[in-house]
Amino acid sequence: MNKTLIKNAKIINEGLISVGDVLIEGHFIAEVGKVGAVNADTKIIDALGKYLLPGVIDDQVHFREPGLTHKATIASESKAAVAGGITSFIEMPNTVPQATTQKLLQDKFEIAAKTAYANYSFMFGGTNDNLEELLKTDPKKVAAIKLFLGSSTGNMLVDDEKVLEKIFSSTKMLIAVHCEDETIIQDNLASAKAIYGDNIPIELHPKIRSEEACYTSSSKAIALAKKTGARLHVFHLSTERETLLFRNDIPLEEKQITAEVCVHHLWFDDSFYKEKGTFIKWNPAIKTKADKNGLWKALLTDKIDVIASDHAPHTLEEKSQVYTKAPSGGPLVQHALLAMLEATHHGILSLEKLVEKMCHNPAILFQIEKRGFIKKGYYADLVLVDLESPQVVTNDSILYKCGWSPFEGSTFNSEITHTFVNGNLMYHQGKFDDENKGMQLTFNR
Repeated sequence: MNKTLIKNAKIINEGLISVGDVLIEGHFIAEVGKVGAVNADTKIIDALGKYLLPGVIDDQVHFREPGLTHKATIASESKAAVAGGITSFIEMPNTVPQATTQKLLQDKFEIAAKTAYANYSFMFGGTNDNLEELLKTDPKKVAAIKLFLGSSTGNMLVDDEKVLEKIFSSTKMLIAVHCEDETIIQDNLASAKAIYGDNIPIELHPKIRSEEACYTSSSKAIALAKKTGARLHVFHLSTERETLLFRNDIPLEEKQITAEVCVHHLWFDDSFYKEKGTFIKWNPAIKTKADKNGLWKALLTDKIDVIASDHAPHTLEEKSQVYTKAPSGGPLVQHALLAMLEATHHGILSLEKLVEKMCHNPAILFQIEKRGFIKKGYYADLVLVDLESPQVVTNDSILYKCGWSPFEGSTFNSEITHTFVNGNLMYHQGKFDDENKGMQLTFNR
């Protein structure tokens, strides 16, 4: 059995930072605290001055496989993820074909078992006509049901209200939703096209995919969840107004309705469109500085429960097109944790709160077994970080298959030096373990 002792680390776990050791035996954490004598065959890593975090759990990524592998693959993007300190990911169903049957969902699990550098699960995609298949989803093996209530691909827009209520009423599984009102968006888009044609200024993106579109859809989904008793998780909030729909007066474990915010909505605002153009075109759109500040406030006061990436790569050629043809989304997993660590350098976010939102809370919210914490008996998904090792994001350092990043040219003051996945040192200062693979996540439901 492989053994590794991480010594003298500043361990961040459950709201505390303490200096200590972590002993890894095989896939698991064997001891936490002050570890005494170890066997001669134990590998020792002196982490003096570095911080040890639980591995980040990213609850929303698009790794594009199958069918869109010119943009990304599970292998390429999970490799970038572990370099960024993400040890587990939950991937979305809007691939080609879409994961809207149990067979197609299983096909994705089989790809990941052979190629994923990080631990993995997938969401089953709901449509207007696949309720029977949806109800076959195994809650112990599948992260959640994903519903697009706007901005869908293929036939995944669930816009039949009777079907939507039936889904909410029929499943005990967590339902994760993309909330933007498609009617409002299409009306706004038609008005803009009437003036500009296809060459709509990117600055109008948050006007087209507006606050009204987001709030209308989110409030409807929440009302339906309250009516039916469904367990609802609202992805990527982008407006301050939406944060008013959520509560912070009960523990996360007791919440039936939860929320997520993404790194790009915390980092960028509409003032960046002039510089970044369609490379920061996301759905929902990046909005005003006031919205960004409101999202930070809601995150820090626990109305928002999770920070995720919504990693969604497209090629440079695709993103360089005019507004109506440039797809929404961008690559983030390699730099998501680094960006949030930057917020700790600026005093916006504490290290303890960062770990809560990126590691602990996704594990609690999705009821993931034995991950998200630095505890004896838990899987050794761990990340060592040097907070005093500045680096510039250069093109040759980018690991995404698409070959670009919205953070290119940015300076981060921290470095992820080691990433352990199930006790295996999967990443160490630019080098990867290409022999081991991640595990399928399981859920305590």
